[in-house]
Amino acid sequence: MNNTTNNHLEIERKWLVSGWPEIPLPIAEEYTMRQGYICVHPTVRIREEQLSGKTPSYILCFKSAGRLARREIEIPISKKSFQELEELISLPLIPKLRRTYLLPDGLQLEVNHVDPSAETAFWYAEIEFSSVQEAKLWRPDSHLAMYLNHEVTEKKGFSMGAYWEKTRLL
Repeated sequence: MNNTTNNHLEIERKWLVSGWPEIPLPIAEEYTMRQGYICVHPTVRIREEQLSGKTPSYILCFKSAGRLARREIEIPISKKSFQELEELISLPLIPKLRRTYLLPDGLQLEVNHVDPSAETAFWYAEIEFSSVQEAKLWRPDSHLAMYLNHEVTEKKGFSMGAYWEKTRLL
């Protein structure tokens, strides 16, 4: 288990999409995930993630308020701690499948299929940036623009925490 705490400013834009991109982009990695929320305001989340063909890892994550940019602290935890927190939550975790695609400009497009077997299943994509200015100035090329045509970065209610509240805290 990697014991390094990751504390950084997460700067990302988000889009609702309708499936995997149909334009040819190289896939860098694919993850299966399950995540649940101890608290949504502020965000305190657990996640089990497994890179294809690798051993799962377990993360406790804290996120500040914000949409385009927010502080994120990720702490690796043991499988036992994850299971204890999952039991504490006592609600079904949200399954996700994530593919990371390499973009020609060097950025990475993460596409997520959320809760695939549920009626509420949906797809979203996100791109992380190194600065707020870079995020605000970035424009997709014409082919990618057709795929990324429904941006929700600054819209309330389009976070995974909001999805948790809508689908698990009924």
